[in-house]
Amino acid sequence: MKIKVRVSHDQDTKYASLICQNIQESAKIRGTGIAKKDPEYIKSKMISGNAVIAFFDGKLAGFSYLEIYQDKEFIVNSGLIVFPEFRKQGLAKIIKIEIFKLSRKKYPNSKIFSITTSHPVIRINTELGFKPVAFSELTQSEDFWKGCQSCANFDILTRNKRKMCLCTGLLYNPSSKENIPKKQKNIDHLIPGDKIVLAYSGGLDTSYCLKYLLQKGYEVHTVIINTGGFKEEELKKIQERALNIGTISHRTIDAIEEYYQNCIKYLIFGNILKNNTYPLSVSSERIFQAIKIARYATNIKAKAIAHGSTGAGNDQIRFDIAFQIICPEKITLSPIRDLKISRKEEIEYLRNSGVYNNICLDQAKYSINKGIWGTSIGGKETLTSYNDFPDEAYPTKLRKKKSENLEIEFEKGELVSVNREKGKAIKNIIKIEKIASGFAIGRGIHIGDTILGIKGRVAFEASAAIIIIKAHHLLEKHILTKWQLYWKEQLSNWYGMLLHEAQYLDPVMRDIEMFLSSTQERLTGTVHIILYPYRFHLVGIKSKFDLMDSNMAQYGEINHAWTAEDVKGFTKILSNQMKMYHNLNKKNEE
Repeated sequence: MKIKVRVSHDQDTKYASLICQNIQESAKIRGTGIAKKDPEYIKSKMISGNAVIAFFDGKLAGFSYLEIYQDKEFIVNSGLIVFPEFRKQGLAKIIKIEIFKLSRKKYPNSKIFSITTSHPVIRINTELGFKPVAFSELTQSEDFWKGCQSCANFDILTRNKRKMCLCTGLLYNPSSKENIPKKQKNIDHLIPGDKIVLAYSGGLDTSYCLKYLLQKGYEVHTVIINTGGFKEEELKKIQERALNIGTISHRTIDAIEEYYQNCIKYLIFGNILKNNTYPLSVSSERIFQAIKIARYATNIKAKAIAHGSTGAGNDQIRFDIAFQIICPEKITLSPIRDLKISRKEEIEYLRNSGVYNNICLDQAKYSINKGIWGTSIGGKETLTSYNDFPDEAYPTKLRKKKSENLEIEFEKGELVSVNREKGKAIKNIIKIEKIASGFAIGRGIHIGDTILGIKGRVAFEASAAIIIIKAHHLLEKHILTKWQLYWKEQLSNWYGMLLHEAQYLDPVMRDIEMFLSSTQERLTGTVHIILYPYRFHLVGIKSKFDLMDSNMAQYGEINHAWTAEDVKGFTKILSNQMKMYHNLNKKNEE
């Protein structure tokens, strides 16, 4: 389900007649309301940007517009319609919220009013801060009241000299200090008791967020999306920590297989290393975590979602974009970003709150994000361009000094066995990580361009990801054609960049995935690798699709498919354009 509500524009005018038809039919069923509107009038609202339009899974689903009276003193939110097949989905509330926000943005000093017989609309307006008022407090513009002439109850309005009717008048007065009663809610604000879902990893940043939001009086529910890298006991400790701090509930959601099928698989197919260095260990996880969090927040009817991102990194954008697309009606909170708080200040806050009694700055000076596709580490060294990252900062240590052989097998591009032992891809990745991490393989420091336009530096260790990608690429060099390899590299670079920059939900990503999958049809074979401390060596491959096994020729040795005269003719034709270019230069010089 994908709901999109936005400000209308001139390209929406094609829907005007259909909207008018639905407004008329809805009013007829209710027996009240403005029964008829001119499509040209609705078009004018769209073109001027004084309307919002709603889509449900890409289909037109609802509409509302605003009108201006008495030299901008009054704004009316009118014409709310949700098409019958899309009702009871919460769409009316989203539309009301968006038309209200549009009114406040364009006319911040105007009074906003509405008249309606709909109890759900009355309730929504009340939550936004509207108050029931007599008609005398609304606009006295004759143009507005003439619009009621098409209503079935217009005679009631006229008999009562416009003092009352079956409709309820509701007014939002921005100058009134009481326009948001203590027990009522405004879309742009939260009040104590509101339900919030917090993306919780158990680290310093999210622990700070949890305590901070709880002390603000919110009902906080924590959730962690496991995309790999956590042991069962680690997840239990994270849950205990959240409950000890005070979360109302904690949920662990497993997304490892989904993460592999929808992302890691294509990172392998594309041999994707950001700037030829970094296997997108963290950036590839975030969108799947964000999607799961958004769906969980929707399921438990939370009003807001919170995350622990800072204001200087990529993750804030990845979370925010996903939330805006999956659940646009929810408020997004990011306390650390909003407060611009330092890690040292977070530690002091938690100490003073009795959460981390024994924590010290040295214990929390590194930010570690662990997943099945690798671990990223940030610290003071990565804030510079010069300082090396200390060995002790890497989570895994060198434990093996004697070399080991490793054989991995692919079928149609997917990892199917390790050292001739068959298994699912996820288990094989974990197995390679366990074997290779003892050699401290896959360490590195990545420097790249952030979504924000600044340079970023991060340390990482990803032994399984690096070995698998390099082995897969070697196998491709033997099996794919020259032009397959060339175009794969181009599209793979785009795929990695778009994924890194929070564009995973763009449909072009599905298009690239289809291309990558098609290149893997013959990608079957084994790769022999030797592991050493801090490095590995790709020995070679075996595959029935190896193009080196052709009986046409052996490079640098002998051929059976052409003659010396064939080559002479080939090189003569191949060099024609270059010969013409250089001969012309020589002629002009003379």
